[in-house]
Amino acid sequence: MKMTAAGLEVVAPKKECQDDRCPFHGSLKVRGRLLTGKAVSAEGKGFVVVQMEYLHMVGKFNRGERRRSRVSAHLPPCIDAQEGDRVTIGECRPLSKTISFVVVEAGRGA
Repeated sequence: MKMTAAGLEVVAPKKECQDDRCPFHGSLKVRGRLLTGKAVSAEGKGFVVVQMEYLHMVGKFNRGERRRSRVSAHLPPCIDAQEGDRVTIGECRPLSKTISFVVVEAGRGA
């Protein structure tokens, strides 16, 4: 069962952190969309790249095609996410030029 943490329907991390950009232990507010995808790159310091796959309908041929979208998200130290994990990200204020999302939950397997 998911508990409400930081105003979200996600499981709060057990680990503590001192990051000001953490929605659980800092002052970062999560608003807008919650997206779920696969972490495809976690090599950067403090962020991950999340890939979401979706089906796009092509009206001319009445068929669907698979598309994917990649989004960079801030990774707080209290959340352990590696490549290949299924992560949930929440929209927040812009943290840098390309990062406007923060990881709020990470699970194993994709």
